[in-house]
Amino acid sequence: MKLFRFAAVLAVLAGPAYAQMPNLNLLQEAPSKTPEEKAAEAERDKAYKETLKKIPDSKTSNDPWGGMRSDPPKQPAAPKASAATSAPKKTKSGTAAN
Repeated sequence: MKLFRFAAVLAVLAGPAYAQMPNLNLLQEAPSKTPEEKAAEAERDKAYKETLKKIPDSKTSNDPWGGMRSDPPKQPAAPKASAATSAPKKTKSGTAAN
């Protein structure tokens, strides 16, 4: 009886899993091309490659906002010496100004 229950549970659980598996046939035989189709495809490829050769190389920038800027971006200034080393030290004179 336990074997029957185990088989029933296994069948119930395996059914949905089997239904989700796609039915793929990776070895399908595709119909071969006729010599006329092969010649037409070769002619299309040749025409495509010739057309690609006619396209000029783009040397200009593709910046759409390039004309909106008046000046080129400025270079950042060289780093300055730290404020502690370049500023003169203040010393107390001993008198209060208030």
